Amino acid sequence: MTDVTVIIVSWNTRSLLRDCLRSVVEQAGELGVEVIVIDNASTDGSVEMVKADFPQVSVIENSENRGFAAANNQGIAAAKGRYILLLNSDTIVLDKAIGKAVAFAEGHPEAAVVGCRVLNGDRTLQRTCFMFPSLLNMVLSSTYLYKLLPRSRFFGREQMTWWDRDNVREVDVVTGCFMLVRREATEQVGRMDEQFFVYGEETDWCYRFKKAGWKVLFTPDAQIIHLGGQSSRQVPLEMSLQLRASVLQFMHKHHGRLKYRAACVLVWLFFAVRVPIWLLRYVVKRTDYSQMRLKTYLAGMSRLISSGYRGLCARGDGFRRKQ
Repeated sequence: MTDVTVIIVSWNTRSLLRDCLRSVVEQAGELGVEVIVIDNASTDGSVEMVKADFPQVSVIENSENRGFAAANNQGIAAAKGRYILLLNSDTIVLDKAIGKAVAFAEGHPEAAVVGCRVLNGDRTLQRTCFMFPSLLNMVLSSTYLYKLLPRSRFFGREQMTWWDRDNVREVDVVTGCFMLVRREATEQVGRMDEQFFVYGEETDWCYRFKKAGWKVLFTPDAQIIHLGGQSSRQVPLEMSLQLRASVLQFMHKHHGRLKYRAACVLVWLFFAVRVPIWLLRYVVKRTDYSQMRLKTYLAGMSRLISSGYRGLCARGDGFRRKQ
């Protein structure tokens, strides 16, 4: 009996993937675990490394970058486990975290999804889990007041900045870097929506689970390290826009035309407010980073006006250009 199928989507993260796989193997304990790596057309030897160093791991090789949701769906289709764990390639599993998450899920049959406590590389807390997108949350996140008032339950509501992730709690969204999903729930609700290329797919999935009557729960007992953004860092402009696009895509899918249009206005204002700030920084310092941010926000304003959220969406072409 396979208890858990661990699915890891990778794009040019060979050394990080090696560390991740080693931690999964070492921390599996008595669980029946199968591991599937879906490689999104890496060019850094990731596939060769997995085959040489981890012959027990199955590898699915894509000829192009299909995105996070589609690649995970490939793994889910092949999975044999009672539970499916979506795990980022830039993570390290700590102290039998997979077994602890499964034990928690066994004690909470109402949970479709279980998330764990996530740490940065220096072992400080990484604030995963957040609320579903809404117009109010979009306004508050644009102001950055949650950074000035992180303990405020109002200003910090979207990212739950007031919560130290130190107790069991029902949440809206579990972050996809570690997402334990009950197979029974996936059979009822379906797999990830592949229209979300990257970002937003776990938000949409959690929303659908909740609409079907399941719960999304967080437990602090299981812990991992998440280095964060190792693939998206390779195409920073595309991914900065994609992050906003995924919110608009969610609003378009679940909240109707009127709220979607209002959300587009909020995102355009988000870009517009930041253009003069980053223009001034570029004029003063002339750094590549300030130039990149300025280009990002200008591109976002233009693309949003011309094509809506689809204009902001990253696709495989953007990744292949980088390669």
